[in-house]
Amino acid sequence: MAQQHIVNGELIDEATLTLEELARACSVETGWVVEHIESGLLADGSPYVASWRFTSHDLTRARRMCQLERDFEAAPELAALAADLIEENHCLRARLRAAGLEDW
Repeated sequence: MAQQHIVNGELIDEATLTLEELARACSVETGWVVEHIESGLLADGSPYVASWRFTSHDLTRARRMCQLERDFEAAPELAALAADLIEENHCLRARLRAAGLEDW
C-alpha cells in the first residue's frame, strides 16, 4: 500500500495592495480599514501591515467582513468572528479533501 504524504502550507503572494487599493477593492473608506486594523480585527500582524501593504488573504478577509457588516448589520467584532469561523471551515474541508475524506 502506497503511503500518502499530506503537505500543509499557505499560499504566499508576491503582490500586495496599498491601503487605498484595499479600501477601493472592498468599496469602503480607508478609515474603515484603519479602524479594523487598529482594533485587531483585520490583518494578522504580518510585516506587510507595518508598511501598509496587504495580501490577498487580507483582501478576502476584509471583503468577507465588510459583507457581513453590511448584509447582517453585524458589529465588527461579530463579523471578524464569523470570518474566523468561515476560514477555519475552509481549512478543515481542505484537510479532509487532502485525506481523501471529502464526503465525510
